[in-house]
Amino acid sequence: MNVLFLCTGNSCRSILAEATFNHLAPDGWRGLSAGSKPAGYVHPRALALLAREGIGIEGYVSKSWDRLPVTPDLVVTVCGNAAAEACPVYLGPVLRTHWGVDDPAQATGSDAEIDAAFKSAYTILRARIEAFLALPLAQLREDRLRFKAELDRIGMLLA
Repeated sequence: MNVLFLCTGNSCRSILAEATFNHLAPDGWRGLSAGSKPAGYVHPRALALLAREGIGIEGYVSKSWDRLPVTPDLVVTVCGNAAAEACPVYLGPVLRTHWGVDDPAQATGSDAEIDAAFKSAYTILRARIEAFLALPLAQLREDRLRFKAELDRIGMLLA
């Protein structure tokens, strides 16, 4: 299964989710990320956080959703609501859910406060990914309605 984590800039949250998913997912499951208006770079604080968490950072780049190497089976939007952020809408016959997370790239304050915003986004995404991977995935793939309900429920964790 290919899971696309989608946001606007593809520089922080969707990259954190993609890398974390790939770190935790079973064989045959693949995380991808993209943005509707990619920033063109991955935020250095996102990469530093992943490295501190023991997650590989090689190969992660900001990319557009129209350049995906595969068609996703599931699209998870991760845009937040704090700044009336417009979340991209992925069109196509795929399962979709929303796991909103505030954008740590918009955090202000001291270095410690900004780092805390990145850590918070990571912690929320990791908890949701772990909950997702704990589901009876083989069963749920056969019941799209129940799968969607479980994914939406997970999107409310730590919200």
